Amino acid sequence: MNDYLHDTIPNLKPFDFERHHDAHFINQQWVLVNGISKKKSVYTFKEDNILEISRKDNVITTSWNINVQNTFSIETEDGIITVKAFFKDDDILVLNNQEKEEFALYINTTKYDDELNTVEDINTFLKEKYKKKVSTIIYDHEFYYIEQSKEFGPFKVEELAEKVKSGDISAYCFVKDVNEYDYSKRMRIFDLIQEL
Repeated sequence: MNDYLHDTIPNLKPFDFERHHDAHFINQQWVLVNGISKKKSVYTFKEDNILEISRKDNVITTSWNINVQNTFSIETEDGIITVKAFFKDDDILVLNNQEKEEFALYINTTKYDDELNTVEDINTFLKEKYKKKVSTIIYDHEFYYIEQSKEFGPFKVEELAEKVKSGDISAYCFVKDVNEYDYSKRMRIFDLIQEL
């Protein structure tokens, strides 16, 4: 069952009670992505094992439990289901059904200003989120560059951008991450600057 989930959504981290429960799970507004085009559902896992499911004008109150192996039992309209919880990152929760090859994907909208009501809204949210994440990673990271068969660096992208702006180097010099062995990815300074 887990192979199906991890093949579909790679790089998931299992729910870790100490890390996730209080900071990223309890009292957060989790919008269910599955079926959002038909109806929007917001799940809020509260203290004392209370689960509130909000849809338009009605709120359903039900229950949830967690055992020592971090397996959840959730009471739904269809009965009690057993799921394992995973995080793609702090804002994306996946509950993997333990009886079937299916999972539910949720996005935490507690700190997000715009409403997520449609598939387009979700696409916009994910695009903005990961663009910001890539920018942050690139901004803080260091790279070597190669020019006329000589290697220079490492430099942060901001420093490389300044060198290009002042005309010291070409924006089309190849770069490699400090952790890479060669320039086989064929990335150029220009590509890094575009992500800032």
